[in-house]
Amino acid sequence: MTMLDTPAAPDTADVPTLSLADQARDPDAFAAALGGSFERFGFAIVADHGVPQPLIDRAWAETAELFALPEEEKRRYHTPGGGGARGYTPFKTEIAKDARHVDLKEFWHVGRELPEGHRYAADMAPNVWPERPAGFRDTFIELFAAFDRAGDRLLAAIARHLGLAPDWFDPAVKDGNSVLRLLHYPPIPADAKGVRAGAHEDINLITLLLGAEEAGLELLDRATGQWLAVKPPEGAMVVNVGDMLQRLTNHVLPSTTHRVVNPPPERRGHSRYSMPFFLHPAPDFLIETLPQTITAANPNRYPEPITAHGYLHQRLVEIGLIKP
Repeated sequence: MTMLDTPAAPDTADVPTLSLADQARDPDAFAAALGGSFERFGFAIVADHGVPQPLIDRAWAETAELFALPEEEKRRYHTPGGGGARGYTPFKTEIAKDARHVDLKEFWHVGRELPEGHRYAADMAPNVWPERPAGFRDTFIELFAAFDRAGDRLLAAIARHLGLAPDWFDPAVKDGNSVLRLLHYPPIPADAKGVRAGAHEDINLITLLLGAEEAGLELLDRATGQWLAVKPPEGAMVVNVGDMLQRLTNHVLPSTTHRVVNPPPERRGHSRYSMPFFLHPAPDFLIETLPQTITAANPNRYPEPITAHGYLHQRLVEIGLIKP
């Protein structure tokens, strides 16, 4: 067994499970609990997130149907040179930064639907919609909006934790360049080179993930240097800090390295599906270190601000989705 395989009984990270329903009752306490989990782990588990279960069930069924389509049909929806921004990205395309092997996954991206002539149209490609499965477009426009609402509530808590007005992020993420990724990790042979998703950090502000109940997701605990399994209760979301929020907060909220390791031998014949929602700000949002996160002990690590679009482009080059 290699270190990249899932151990038979992995340690479970003590990432707390929070209820988003508590936010309405005591917004300060919820913000403190979410912020504390992020400061310790860079991750939190959030139940009662408000995304309707019937919608999630429909999305899972259509995701499985989509990836079961013939390869040549799926590849019709791939845009070479498009950075994987929309539509299909084939198996073994993406590679984690500094990794030796490409990831053992294929995925589909759904972005924000913008009205014609929108000022962000040059930076945010139109969606690519498959002919099959029927109803796919409606399902995922609805799911995108539900993730958006959940993300706004979580950002309000993060703002409160940082001493900002609860609506501080609203203009930053209005018409933001968020991406809903439908992920399929196909069955893998015992001698597969590489892992389902190599160790990496996310690029965006926060990631909201459904589908982590299937074993495999691990975070690198900075306190111990150990890989820890993340195992949410059924239906709960895993939420983690991305590099843009880490940069904005001068590493007060850390973007934690994580990976999806290969399953034990008895599960290798099974597909794994997950749905991360990468919550991004608008392309012209300036990522500039928040003054309250700069102290004598934590000087400003990023004196030069950068736009969200500029930062995203740099990172997509690093992971092989855009050619320099």
